[in-house]
Amino acid sequence: MGVLLELVVAAREQLLKIHQMKQFIFFSALIFSFTVTAQESVSELLKKYNSESIPYISVQELAMPSEDAILLDARELKEFETSHLEDAIHVGYDFFDIKKVTEKITDKSTRIVVYCSLGIRSEDVAEELKKEGFTDVYNLFGGIFEWKNNDFTVVDTNEEPTEDVHTFSKKWSQWLLKGHKIYD
Repeated sequence: MGVLLELVVAAREQLLKIHQMKQFIFFSALIFSFTVTAQESVSELLKKYNSESIPYISVQELAMPSEDAILLDARELKEFETSHLEDAIHVGYDFFDIKKVTEKITDKSTRIVVYCSLGIRSEDVAEELKKEGFTDVYNLFGGIFEWKNNDFTVVDTNEEPTEDVHTFSKKWSQWLLKGHKIYD
């Protein structure tokens, strides 16, 4: 009976070691997966998607009282209608029409700041403005998300302050840290 008891105790110890090893492997894999999929910084994201052909302007610089620029919103209409920067002009992205911009802004030396959710689509629109001869064009670093994350006001279609920000999709919503996330 003593040998049998010793075998049972030894088997139990082996099972406990195996269980501990499985837990260690599981938690190691879990930690590794969080490390691998950790959120990139906005800078890394923009470097990944942009050519940086258009200079950035920071939200802090744009918010300065002395900054006088025309704001162009390069998001889709449903995003713009949810909220936008005050006095921004909606130009869209999918159906962007440079002729509509040149009809509204005739002085090609006018300072223009283009923005979107994060600064990816806005670079494309800003490049089109540069090709058309506009000389003082900037891309808002981090877009409306960075604007809202820095506690600056966004407005709805009635030009009233709102906490709602259209985040385009659930995937992109991770970059909006403040405000109420809206996506379809």
